[in-house]
Amino acid sequence: MTASEQRIIQMARQTILIEQETLSALSEAIGHTPDFARCVEAIIQSSGRVVVCGIGKSAIVAQKIVATLNSTGQPALFLHAADAIHGDIGMMQPADQVICISKSGETPEIKVLVPLLKNFGNRLIAMTANAQSFLAQQADFLLLTPVVREADPNNLAPTASTTAQMALGDALAVTLLAERGFSPDDFAKFHPGGALGKQLYLRVRDLYPNHGRPLVNTTAYLPEILLEISSKRLGATMVCAESGTITGIITDGDLRRMLQRKDGAFGSLTAAEIQTANPTTIVPDALAVDALSVMRGKSISQLPVISPEGDYLGMIHLHDLIREGII
Repeated sequence: MTASEQRIIQMARQTILIEQETLSALSEAIGHTPDFARCVEAIIQSSGRVVVCGIGKSAIVAQKIVATLNSTGQPALFLHAADAIHGDIGMMQPADQVICISKSGETPEIKVLVPLLKNFGNRLIAMTANAQSFLAQQADFLLLTPVVREADPNNLAPTASTTAQMALGDALAVTLLAERGFSPDDFAKFHPGGALGKQLYLRVRDLYPNHGRPLVNTTAYLPEILLEISSKRLGATMVCAESGTITGIITDGDLRRMLQRKDGAFGSLTAAEIQTANPTTIVPDALAVDALSVMRGKSISQLPVISPEGDYLGMIHLHDLIREGII
């Protein structure tokens, strides 16, 4: 490794170390006063929204905090501190809780905005590194983000300070989530798109109706079995008795193993002689991601869908889960 490479790596590690120390200090600071817990309780008890404002890099952090709050069940809005004093403060409602983010707590726009918020009667929550600042002194609750120094060599670029703000915003959102008993089902309601959403809400019943229902009788011979498997394009067929009771499954793998028999007497074989009895099945209300787990655990590509009453409804294939982005 060259001297230049070593210098680069050392600077990267130093940055991470400084931010790590900042997060450790933040964790300690949360426990020094009851303000964080009281802030969470006030938000839970309020009928209003959480409005998060800032300027510069703090405004970007504020937008991320708002996105996290909204996605975890807490209605939130972003308010740019500069735009607020030029009309955007009109979005405020009486019951809203306002979080103002400012490392120094002395930013000119914040100092203009704070009295306006106080006049409106909104509860003010300060997120700042300066407990003696104007913002901190005016706030109802202080969320302190202690920062000894920024991570850059000049101690100027917002790095450690924005890391602390982001982490404290996450702590707030997660605490609110936990206190409200926000469940995976609740989470799915707010994340319906993409693979994550589908893992949380897509169920087997959403998939199996897209296919035919491959089925042969126990007395069916090889040509009929092959035709049923090929026509339904699922690589398998269920087998049932004359009474309609499911007795087993025949897959492509079963057919290949049959062809390896030395006697070569294939023509006279019936489905009852080829099938795998007691196949693994799944109920229609099961999550698609659980179906994937079963397939992986059993090293299979198809899963018959059986109702709680024992009726054969259809079949899902591994390709269904791939197509839906579950994998």
